[in-house]
Amino acid sequence: MPRPYASGVVPASADEVWALVRDFNGLPSWLPAITASEIEGGGSGMEVGSVRRLSLGDAGQVAERLLTLDDDDRSYTYEFTDAGPFPVRSYKSTIRIAPITSTGQAFVEWWSHFDADAEHEAGLMDTYSNGVYGAGIAALVKHFGG
Repeated sequence: MPRPYASGVVPASADEVWALVRDFNGLPSWLPAITASEIEGGGSGMEVGSVRRLSLGDAGQVAERLLTLDDDDRSYTYEFTDAGPFPVRSYKSTIRIAPITSTGQAFVEWWSHFDADAEHEAGLMDTYSNGVYGAGIAALVKHFGG
């Protein structure tokens, strides 16, 4: 399975970045590609099993289920329940925020594993690595004044 990945340094503490990222329904507040997020089926969206429906502007929508939420590790994992415009059979992703102890900044890494037909793999690797994860980390840098 392909494993797109991106990482970067955010000019804020890991706790500050986690406080923003942890909100499973909060992507529109910091990730420009997400124009709206709605929790399906009620609840706050902070419970494992919550499903969020994300609007991708003109590109459509995807739905994602929260699989794990680990405050100690400052990470969560989610999967597609509806891949929308993405030609994948399965998709599971993790975002993690770790402290950089020497500087007080945050190290953010974001990756996934997905299953798709071979002709779509290279394009999806670029979309996820650069268009979603890399762009998301850059948006966090901008959000925190970097």
